[in-house]
Amino acid sequence: MFYYTYVLKSLKDEKHYTGFTKKLKERLEMHNTGKVSSTKFRRPFELVYFEACKSIDSAIHREKYLKTAYGKRYLKNRLKNYNI
Repeated sequence: MFYYTYVLKSLKDEKHYTGFTKKLKERLEMHNTGKVSSTKFRRPFELVYFEACKSIDSAIHREKYLKTAYGKRYLKNRLKNYNI
C-alpha cells in the first residue's frame, strides 16, 4: 500500500495545489468535481507531479516540505523541463 504526495495545477488560475492521499485517481476526481472545498472554485485541475511513499507519515512529511520555500523551489526545478 502506498500513500501519495501530489501537486495539481489549476487550469483556471495556473496555480498549484499540494496534498496527500491514499487513492490518487479518486482524489484527483474529487478535486475536479468540486468535492474539495479548498479547490472547488479553481477547477479544472491536472496532475503535474506525484511521489509514492510507503507510510502516511512520509507522505505528510513530503507534503509539508513541498509547501515550504525550499520545496517550491525543488518543484519548480523538477517541473521546468516539462513546461508546467
